[in-house]
Amino acid sequence: MPDNNRVLTDIFEISDKLYREMCSNKQNDHASLFNYVTELGRTMTDSDRASFWKWDRRKGELWTTSATCVDRIVIPDDSGLVGKALKEKRVVVVNDPYSDPDFNQEVDRKTGYVTKSVLVMPVADINGDFIGAFQIINKNGDGGFDEKEDVRRLSLAALICGIALESETFLEDSHHDKLTKLKNRMGFYSDFGRRYAKVLDEGRPVSMFISDIDKFKSVNDTYGHNAGDAVLSTVAQIISGACAESDGVYRWGGEEFIMIMTDATLEQCAAKAEKIRETIMQTPCNADGTIINVTMSFGCAQFDREKSIEDNISVADGHLYTAKESGRNRVICK
Repeated sequence: MPDNNRVLTDIFEISDKLYREMCSNKQNDHASLFNYVTELGRTMTDSDRASFWKWDRRKGELWTTSATCVDRIVIPDDSGLVGKALKEKRVVVVNDPYSDPDFNQEVDRKTGYVTKSVLVMPVADINGDFIGAFQIINKNGDGGFDEKEDVRRLSLAALICGIALESETFLEDSHHDKLTKLKNRMGFYSDFGRRYAKVLDEGRPVSMFISDIDKFKSVNDTYGHNAGDAVLSTVAQIISGACAESDGVYRWGGEEFIMIMTDATLEQCAAKAEKIRETIMQTPCNADGTIINVTMSFGCAQFDREKSIEDNISVADGHLYTAKESGRNRVICK
């Protein structure tokens, strides 16, 4: 086991670094906390590697928000030893992983790393619902992990990560629309400050479209609000399905959606909007057995870094108004 004085020193050093970083003028997120505390857990248990896993229930995935010497990994939430620990709601200790059917050997095969022992500790929120897991790999020495002693040492780091993850989850929920699962207007402004503003500052193009479901009120009036919700969900899936990894889709409000495209010209933006328009027009929505066909109108614009966010959106919104007034079900960019 690591020396207790060394452990206390590490706690103080990590806490001091994290405190100073969070009090700085830099834009920080929960990743900094996860990185520091994951390293703390590795040190306290005298392990070679450690990672903290977040449970993304929306996507049914587990992914590392912090890992020591390992790149980001995404796995289905019902797989691997992490998935097993969350499913069974208990600590999992495996000191002979290659003989365990739940151990995923893919990373070792790709990297040549040899895993000798694994401990996975589920992490819960204040209500006792599991929201992630702390994993440590390869206990230094030959004894492997001890479930009682190593869990006791890891519990402080796991507790801090659980509190931070719950805070991050609340923040994520406030940035998402519950019906469509897309980010909402608050999420848009958060992403703009953290992602798109940097792209613009680097002189790279950013384009966008704002879109609106044509005659959506008549859908609600004719078929009811449940059918309207089904239409919104269908449209959201189509738009998000066309979104590149570096882009973003948002429910702007009501039946309006926005897509932001990085490194895209106005022409490229209009071309993608046209493909989405055609797909929506050709895709009937099944609302509890009722088939509903809708169309959408689009207004496109390329961001002018000299203008405010609101002024740039107003340009696209003006083109959307033209599309609606000139017959709907079309893309206007000039």
